[in-house]
Amino acid sequence: MAPKASEISTPIRERQRACKPVPRSRFRPGPATIACISFLCLLMGLLFLALQIRSIFSDQLKQEYSGLVLEGIERAESARNLVRVWQRQADNSIARPGQPEQSDDYRRARIDLAGRLTSLAALVNASPSAAPPIPRSALSPDTNLDDTDALLAVYWRAQRTNDSADARTRIARVASTLIVLSACVFGALVTALGMYAKRARQLAGESHKFEHAALHDAMTGLPNRRKLFATLAETATGSSGNPTLLKIAVIYIDLDGFKQVNDSLGHDVGDEFLIAVSKRFRKTVRLVDVVARFGGDEFVVLVREFSTNAELEAIAQRLIDCVLQTDEQMGIGFVRASIGIASFPHPVRDYHQLVAAADETMYQVKRNGKNGYAFATRVS
Repeated sequence: MAPKASEISTPIRERQRACKPVPRSRFRPGPATIACISFLCLLMGLLFLALQIRSIFSDQLKQEYSGLVLEGIERAESARNLVRVWQRQADNSIARPGQPEQSDDYRRARIDLAGRLTSLAALVNASPSAAPPIPRSALSPDTNLDDTDALLAVYWRAQRTNDSADARTRIARVASTLIVLSACVFGALVTALGMYAKRARQLAGESHKFEHAALHDAMTGLPNRRKLFATLAETATGSSGNPTLLKIAVIYIDLDGFKQVNDSLGHDVGDEFLIAVSKRFRKTVRLVDVVARFGGDEFVVLVREFSTNAELEAIAQRLIDCVLQTDEQMGIGFVRASIGIASFPHPVRDYHQLVAAADETMYQVKRNGKNGYAFATRVS
């Protein structure tokens, strides 16, 4: 017996459902994550700055030490030149005996040179950086001056130049790091402000949604009774302050036979009817007027300005036609409208009583046969 199509398609759908890739959640860093990353980058930058500043101080100490060594070299060179002078005089005195004091001066100059070389050797050998030491053989007064010249070479001058160049390089690195850190901090600040502004906009949007939901009917999207009363108070207060005293009106609509729609055809059909008729109500009145769902199958139209009752009659007739057209379109056949109209400041002198007066008038229409409209006549 061949398997049924439903028996074949069921495991296929299950396999397709099992093979369906799971959507990957994209990582979106929040303000806390960006703050942590920025803080870590800032710490790393500060650590690098600390190491560079330490190296700069070390290079400065090396420069100062090189300066001390160069001063010692200059003093040794002066002593060496003096030894050469006395040596030339000693060589000239060999041909003219009788001047032994010149050989003693020469000897003292050699001893002074040896002392300065000893001080220089101690300074060089105690150098914090690797440097060619001065051997002990070069410290003797009888040392050849050529050997001294070799010891007093350009090493320390080159060393001081190198230390100075290193210090300048490190200072440039510190400056660049400070610029990068400043840019990072500024960028993090701008990013945080941008995310804060975005979050504020989202909260404002959510708040607007909540406010809209609190003031509007969820099914039809029309303003609810809370929004209606707020708009009515705003309109009435504004018209009271106007020297021309603009007249406003409330049109109260009740759908006749709507309960039978829910009972016989179901609430889905009833909801569809309410949505369709509310759209027609909104299209048939002016943009400045307010159409509100007052509750259940009751609607209220706030006419913000009118001149004569004939205008209100025309609006009421159009609203009745909207209900009739919706009923015919959906093929129901028995839904109609009863409408009560109350205007301010005449005959209703207190705008707080407008809705109640229109509601009472609407019930009078129902008692008199339904499917029509009437004006409120009592003065509050």
